[in-house]
Amino acid sequence: MAIPRSSYYDKHWRQSPALVRARQPYLIKNVLTGAAIFGFAIGVYAFTIRAVAQDDFDDVKVPEKPAQPKSA
Repeated sequence: MAIPRSSYYDKHWRQSPALVRARQPYLIKNVLTGAAIFGFAIGVYAFTIRAVAQDDFDDVKVPEKPAQPKSA
């Protein structure tokens, strides 16, 4: 079963000039949207790392080492 050929791709699956022309009006919008999503993700990551790095865990009680049982 062969995949049907689209008029937007040639026999080597490269974009045809028609596909490039069809995508051209959306190129800038897609790049800006991708940059905004990437920037948001990096911002959330940086904020999370910075927020976690500020925690010093001084209020957490560390339990004592358990007593070793005496061997017979």
